[in-house]
Amino acid sequence: MSSERLALSLFQEHSMKFAFSLAFILFTATLAFAQGGNEQSPIVEKEIVYKDWTFKNVQTGAETGLRNFAAGKKLVMVVYFAPWCPNWKHDVKFVEAMYQKYHSAGFDVIAIAEYDPVESMKSHILEYKLTFPVVWESDARTAKQTTSHYEMRKSVGDTRSWGSPWYIFLESGKLEPSGSVIAKKAPIVNGELIQPEAEKFIREKLGMAPSSEVKLSSTAAVEVCDPEKPSASLVKPDAKKP
Repeated sequence: MSSERLALSLFQEHSMKFAFSLAFILFTATLAFAQGGNEQSPIVEKEIVYKDWTFKNVQTGAETGLRNFAAGKKLVMVVYFAPWCPNWKHDVKFVEAMYQKYHSAGFDVIAIAEYDPVESMKSHILEYKLTFPVVWESDARTAKQTTSHYEMRKSVGDTRSWGSPWYIFLESGKLEPSGSVIAKKAPIVNGELIQPEAEKFIREKLGMAPSSEVKLSSTAAVEVCDPEKPSASLVKPDAKKP
């Protein structure tokens, strides 16, 4: 075989390998995209020492205690989030929709904002027209490993860096009657909600029949929650702000 033919053969072989590798990468990315996001996680009941807390409302500054908030409710969804996190932005409209749809049936939502200045939290509430209460625990990224959010989610196996969003559901009749601990076992979600599963769960806990109108997960692209990742859809928090 001449040197020219040998070179052409090697070029064609490497080109085919490259094309195959590229096709495999694209297939994998498409499959992940079709499955609806990067960090969706099922609702799983876990043993947890979930403590009562009192935090300030983002908009009013008034203090809200969780035990008092949960009193008389059939089901309370507690969600921790960072306003700048795209993974939370994947869930936020669904959470608001569930609140609007089932609030009158005994379902409630309270959100705890983390790792961002309070003014940014206020802007986030206005941008997404949130009507459920939002309180805040921390207002800087540097507080990540000192928050109760970090402690609680790590205790139930959340291995993500920021853990936004993170959910815990409090059910009527299953809460500790008094003391600093409000729940010793609860359904939790270490990631974004699987939306059909979440609505089915909410309806079940409210004593309602399954719905045939369950909203499917968004097919929009979702990014892993990372404040260091440059993106047009992710505004990096200013570390200099308190």
